[in-house]
Amino acid sequence: MSLREQLQTALKEAMKAKAAERLSTLRLINAAIKDREIALRGEGEGAEVDDAAILAILGKMVKQRQESARIYEEGGRLDFAERELNEIRVIEEFLPRQLSQDEVGQAITEAIAEAGATSIRDMGKVMAALKAKYTGQMDFGAAGPRIKELLA
Repeated sequence: MSLREQLQTALKEAMKAKAAERLSTLRLINAAIKDREIALRGEGEGAEVDDAAILAILGKMVKQRQESARIYEEGGRLDFAERELNEIRVIEEFLPRQLSQDEVGQAITEAIAEAGATSIRDMGKVMAALKAKYTGQMDFGAAGPRIKELLA
């Protein structure tokens, strides 16, 4: 079952169960996917996004909500922070298991060897190899500095 089908099934189940918060989050996910498809149509590319693109969208949504929750907590708005954290839990149901720090380090080392990277100039090749294999499983923003460190 594709990720899109899983999302549609979860949306229908949330409607039947009258789970308002879950339904709201699932609708936000669908809206983000539709927005991406519309943007792709404008660029003249295919109209449907694949599972890898959906994983990237979900990862971005999690990061946005983590930042929002942090800001709400700093501002003393714990009710809003809790709502953001609940949305994160729903979104993460559709993401693959996140790699541990050790697994990320091992994946980076393997990607460097695969790409034959020897200097910082090869960082793009390493990131491309990681994104091809580990989309949705690791934070590429955090992986960047580790790659630089190993290639420096």
